[in-house]
Amino acid sequence: MNASILKISGLHARVDSQEILRGIDLEVRSGEIHAVMGPNGSGKSTLAHVLMGRPGYEVTSGSVTLDGVELLSLAPFARAQAGLFLTFQYPIEVPGVPLAAALTESLIAAGRIEEAEPGPLAARLAEEAAELGISPEILARPMNVDLSGGEAKRNETLQLAIIRPRIAILDELDSGLDVDALGQVSRRIERATREGDPPLGVIAITHYRRLLAELPAQRVHVLSEGRIAASGGPELAAELERTGYVAYREEAAGAAGAALDDPDPSERGLGETFPGGL
Repeated sequence: MNASILKISGLHARVDSQEILRGIDLEVRSGEIHAVMGPNGSGKSTLAHVLMGRPGYEVTSGSVTLDGVELLSLAPFARAQAGLFLTFQYPIEVPGVPLAAALTESLIAAGRIEEAEPGPLAARLAEEAAELGISPEILARPMNVDLSGGEAKRNETLQLAIIRPRIAILDELDSGLDVDALGQVSRRIERATREGDPPLGVIAITHYRRLLAELPAQRVHVLSEGRIAASGGPELAAELERTGYVAYREEAAGAAGAALDDPDPSERGLGETFPGGL
């Protein structure tokens, strides 16, 4: 079985001359689930957007490689074709583009299917949709248009299941999902970490241990003030639930020289974005 490695080394990034990421080092392999936790404004969403290549973020130093390929010089679509996938905290609407059509074009562009092969993909879509509790008519509707937050998150998980990336970045997957929906999408993602060649590697960005009860992580990292302040096993998430982030925020602020009230503009919901999985 093949294996993939996403390696982040010394990653620094800023927005509008304001430094947000201050030296991130992280390595994620196929089959692994890494949770990145931290308070609002710690840099979690910035990390996701920088990895995927969202415009407006300036990388000032560092490296991000996927299976030895440097991603930082690639456009977002090329990073996606290299095997990187992003699910959004707030999935965007794409009027006029049905989900099934978008997935078909994505797979054709990646050389995964031929234009004359709609049958097998249609069968896979129907199977995956049923597993995720997605109504069949949603497949023919414009992507995420007039869907609830939970329906949109299911849609993104369906994209992940069909595209089969090497590494998935889940930006607050649990946001907007009820308990049943969270269980469905988490089970599908966890299964992807055990299947495929290579199986999926995951970076799960979240505030709460709630997600990790459904999607267990082997490694947990605390991001505070743009740095990874601590790493450990699942017990670290349990500790955070008891104690909160105050100690890590104060420690990171001291190292930075001064704490910023809101160093991560991306967590305030900037408007422009892109379909990271397509």
